[in-house]
Amino acid sequence: MIFNIQRYSIHDGDGIRTIVFFKGCPLRCKWCSNPESQTYGLSLMYDQRNCKNFGDCVEIGRPALKIKEENLSINRSIFINKEALRDICAAKALTVVGNDLSSSDLLEEIEKDLPFYHQSGGGVTLSGGEPLSQNGSISLFLDELKKNKIHVSVETTLYVTWRQIERCLDKVDCFLVDLKHTDKSKFREFTDGELDLVMTNLKKLDKLDQNIIIRIPVIPGFNHTLREMKEIINMAASLRSVNEVNFIPYHTLGSEKYKMLGMDYPYSNYKSISDTELSPYLEFATLKGLNAKIGG
Repeated sequence: MIFNIQRYSIHDGDGIRTIVFFKGCPLRCKWCSNPESQTYGLSLMYDQRNCKNFGDCVEIGRPALKIKEENLSINRSIFINKEALRDICAAKALTVVGNDLSSSDLLEEIEKDLPFYHQSGGGVTLSGGEPLSQNGSISLFLDELKKNKIHVSVETTLYVTWRQIERCLDKVDCFLVDLKHTDKSKFREFTDGELDLVMTNLKKLDKLDQNIIIRIPVIPGFNHTLREMKEIINMAASLRSVNEVNFIPYHTLGSEKYKMLGMDYPYSNYKSISDTELSPYLEFATLKGLNAKIGG
C-alpha cells in the first residue's frame, strides 16, 4: 500500500527521481514527519480548516462520525469503514490515506517520468514508512523496475528481517540507510525499536559490498550533539561500502498531520534545525574521509 507519489525530486538519490512512499513502518520515531505512514492500513485525516459541515461523511460514518459544535468529531475507537469515505467530502476536509496499487499500475505511473530519468541519470526511490517491510509485492515491483532498466534507490531504516532485505538485494542500486544513533537505550526510548537489528543488517549489507549512503536524521533532544554525532559518523566511516553521509535536519512540517490524524505529537515543543547548525558535523565527517551533504 502506498500513500504518496512525489515527482521531480532531487534530494533522494541521483538525478531527477520519483519517490514512491509505502505505508507501514515497524518503528515509532517520536519526531516522525509522516505519521500517516506508520500504520499499514488506511488512515483517516481530518482538516478542520477546510470543513464546510456538509454532513455527507456523517451519513456514511455513523456512529464513529458526528457533528459537534459545527465541527466533525471522530471516535477512532469505533470501527470506521474508511474506504466508504473515500472521496465523500466535497471540501476535501476528510481524506482517506492509502492506496493499493498493483505492480503494473505503479509501473504505469513511473513510466510517465522516464524522459526525466534518461536526461538526468535519475530513477525511482522507494520510501515510506519502511518499504522493505512490505509483503512480497515489493519484490515484484522491483522486478518490473529492473526489467525497464530504471535505477532504484531504497530509503530504509533496516528495521526488518534479513530475509526481507535479501529478497531485494540484486534489485536495488543504492540503499539510503537511516542511521539514527549508536546508543541502544536511546534508540529504544525514541523509536520503540532495537538497535541491534539495524546494526546487524547494516554490517551484512556492508560485507556484501552493497552501495550504501548513510542518512543521519539530526534530531534535537535525541542526537543533536557533537559527541553523539561523532559516534554515528565514526560508525559510518568504519564501513567499507560507505563513502557518503547525508545529514537530514529536523523540521516541523509534519506537525499538522498529527492533529488531522487525532494523534499527539511528542516533538511539538521543538524548533526546526537550521543548516548552519550542521557545520561541525559536516566538518567532522569530511575529516573522516566521507562525502558529507545536507539532505540528499
